[in-house]
Amino acid sequence: MDDTLERVVRYHERTKHHYDRYARSPGYMDWANQPDPFRIFGGIERTPLPLLSSDPAAGHMQLFTRGDIPKQGIDLGSVAGFLELSMGLSAWKAVGRNRWALRMNPSSGNLHPTETYLLLPAMDGLKPGVFHYQPLLHALEHRAEVADEWWEDAIRHMGTDGFFVGLTSIFWRESWKYGERAFRYCNLDVGHAMAALSFSAALFGWGVTWLKGLSDRQMESIFGLNRTPWHPEEAEHPDLLCFLHPAGERTIPVDLPDKARDELAHLTHGGTPNRLSTQPLKWDAIADVSRCTRKPETKTPHPDFGSIEPFLAAPAPVSAAEIIRSRRSATAYDPNGRMEKEAFFSLLDKTLKRPQHPPFDLSPDVPRVHLLLFVHRVDQIAPGLLWLFRNKHDRNEIRRMTRNEFLWEPVTDQLPLYYLDKADYRYRAIELSCHQEIAGDSAFSLGMVANFKKTLRKGPHRYRHLYWECGMIGQVLYLEAEAHGYRGTGIGCFFDDPVHETLGLVDNTYQSLYHFTVGTPVEDARLTTHPPYLHLKGERR
Repeated sequence: MDDTLERVVRYHERTKHHYDRYARSPGYMDWANQPDPFRIFGGIERTPLPLLSSDPAAGHMQLFTRGDIPKQGIDLGSVAGFLELSMGLSAWKAVGRNRWALRMNPSSGNLHPTETYLLLPAMDGLKPGVFHYQPLLHALEHRAEVADEWWEDAIRHMGTDGFFVGLTSIFWRESWKYGERAFRYCNLDVGHAMAALSFSAALFGWGVTWLKGLSDRQMESIFGLNRTPWHPEEAEHPDLLCFLHPAGERTIPVDLPDKARDELAHLTHGGTPNRLSTQPLKWDAIADVSRCTRKPETKTPHPDFGSIEPFLAAPAPVSAAEIIRSRRSATAYDPNGRMEKEAFFSLLDKTLKRPQHPPFDLSPDVPRVHLLLFVHRVDQIAPGLLWLFRNKHDRNEIRRMTRNEFLWEPVTDQLPLYYLDKADYRYRAIELSCHQEIAGDSAFSLGMVANFKKTLRKGPHRYRHLYWECGMIGQVLYLEAEAHGYRGTGIGCFFDDPVHETLGLVDNTYQSLYHFTVGTPVEDARLTTHPPYLHLKGERR
C-alpha cells in the first residue's frame, strides 16, 4: 500500500464514530461563525434567469427513463428550468423569526457545500462563457468569456450540441458543524447533486455524460478555481464536469482536447467571492485527505453491465417535477406507519443500475455499493436483516465474508434481495445510527456497504467516487419515497465498525459509508413553509 492510499485509509479510520467516542468535531454549534450557504461573486455581471411558468410534462416513471420525453432545444429558458429543478431552491422553512432555504438537491445538515458552474454557448443575448449559478437569486454570474471559435471546436469534439455543468465543494461549510468527518459528507452531497442534475436533464429530453477523463488540476483551470482570490479555508475544490446533450446521441467523449483545455486555462476569471465566515477553522485531516484523493487524468473504460430486467411496475399518480419539488428530509416518523410491499420493491428496484436510465447512466462505473436493510414494517415482508446486491460480481465474496449463520434466503424472484435474519432489528438499527430513533421508527432503514479496499487500490481518488455513488442512491430513495407517499432522510451519523460487526466483517474489504431511512413522516407543526422564490416576487416571473 503506497503512502497516499495509506493516508486515505487512515483518514477513513480516524473519522469513524465509536460507542465510546465520536469523530473529532468542534463539539458545539458556533452560530456566530456559521458559513453563508450562498456563494456570491461581486463585481461581475449577473443575469437573472426566468422561472418556469409550467413544469415539464413528465410522469413519475419518466424520471427514470432517458429519451421518452421530446428533446427541448438548448436556450436560456430551458437551461434555467433545468437548473431550477436540480440545484435551485425548493422552499423556505420558518419557525419564529428564523428562516432557512431548502433546495432541490439534498445536503448533509442542509449546509450545501456544493457549488455549480456552467460553460454556456451564446444564447438569447448571453455571451458565451464560464458562469457560476447563484440559486438564491436564480441567476448566472458571468466569470469569464469564451470565444465563439472555442465553442465550435468543442461541439465538433463532443459530436453534438450541448453545454457543460461542473460541481465544486467548499469543505468549510460542512466542517463548521461536523469537523473531520465533513469530507465524507461533502462527497455524499456531490452524489446527491449528480443525481439531481441527471433527473432534471431527463425531464428536458437531455442526457448527461460525466467527463471522467479529466483531472482535478484540469478542472481547476476550466472553472478558474486556481485564479480566484479565495478567503482562507473557503476555497472551492473541483469535483467533476459533465456535458449535457440531447438524449440518445452516440457515445460522447469523456474528456476535452488539449487545445480546448489550454485555452480555458488562460481565461481571466472575474468576480470577488463573498466571505462565508468571520473565522473559518482549518481541519488538517480534511486538507490531507483532499490532497491524497486528487484525481489524475484517466482513461475510462465502458464496462458491460449485462442485461437487467425492466423496472417493476409501480407508477405513482404524481408528476416528475412535483416529486422533485416536494422532496424533503423527514425529521421524525410514525412508529406505527407501514409500507406497502410494492412500494418497497419499487424503491429498491430504482437503486439498480440500468444502461440509459437516470441517474446511474451518468457514471460508467460498475456499481460498488450494496444495501444492508433493517426492515421493520413492510407488508408481507418479515421484519429482519436483508441484503440487496447491486453488483452480481461481489456475491460470492460477500457471502463468504459475512456470518455463517445468515440465511441468504431469496425474498422475491424480482430482485437480488435476500433475508439474512428474520427478527426485530428496530432497536439495533437505532443503536447503530447514533441512537437516532428515525432509524427504527421508519418502515425500514439501511446501510450502504461499499467494496472498499479493491476500489481504492485502483486509485485513492476513488474514495470520493464511492461516496458519490452513495449520494446518488440516496437521491433515488428520496424521490422514490416521495412518489409513493413516504419520506426519506439520510443518516451520516452511525457507528461504523459495529455495523460491520453486525455483518461479521473483520477487515476493511467492505465498509458502510452512508445510512438512510424511509417511512411515514410526522410533520413538525411548529414549521411554516413559504414558496422558494417569494423574495423575488415582483422582480420577475
